[in-house]
Amino acid sequence: MKIWIFTLVFASLFGVIKAQTSGTLTVSATTSKTTTPTYSPKNIVAIWIVDSNGKFVKTLLALADERKQYLVNWKTVTTVAGSAYNKLDAVTGATQNSHATRTCSWNGKDKSSALVADGTYTLKMELTDNDGVKQNLASFTFTKGTAEQTLTPATTSGFSNISIKWTPVNTAIDEVKLSDQYNIYPNPTHSTVYVNGFDIEEIELFTLNGKSILTTNNQNLDLSSLPKGIYLAKLTTKTGIFMKKIEKN
Repeated sequence: MKIWIFTLVFASLFGVIKAQTSGTLTVSATTSKTTTPTYSPKNIVAIWIVDSNGKFVKTLLALADERKQYLVNWKTVTTVAGSAYNKLDAVTGATQNSHATRTCSWNGKDKSSALVADGTYTLKMELTDNDGVKQNLASFTFTKGTAEQTLTPATTSGFSNISIKWTPVNTAIDEVKLSDQYNIYPNPTHSTVYVNGFDIEEIELFTLNGKSILTTNNQNLDLSSLPKGIYLAKLTTKTGIFMKKIEKN
């Protein structure tokens, strides 16, 4: 029976750790002119991701250069995020001379290259061919998680032949346990703890609100700088992934 590691943690520790499934979102759409095409067929276009609160996550495509400021919606959301015109790892290019099918992908990470939590996200598309006087705008909501999802929305706002597909990496393992074969001592601790186990490859430490605060392959953990409380250690070993609770007092 396959058990998802974060599902187990969720049940074991009151749902405090949010799943972060790795995977790839592939996007494809054919562009067309706006209703007031001043420079058509020349155009500029951007595709990006926002979270369920509308906050900028990542730019996937930005085919604009000197005229990028006319992609006003993309400009605004990236500026509010403190990273105007952020194009890290995006498909980039200059003003396009014609309309065509545009393709891009998302690796599930944000502009800081951190894997984001599973949940509902929105794919945004923007195109203009008249210095931002009129835009083709489109939004498509999808779910990032452990299940594969394929969307083929109808033609809308100047975008057609749209394909959006989330493909998760299967991170399931046959068995995940809160195992007694790995011990942490002293526990509770005031400062340093030692994680006992001969095949531990990596240790990741989480707070109870789901924030990852430490990743190491050192089995001696110095917690002296951390506030008092409960922490969760994820042990990646040669035989599986195990979860252990650490109490700092």
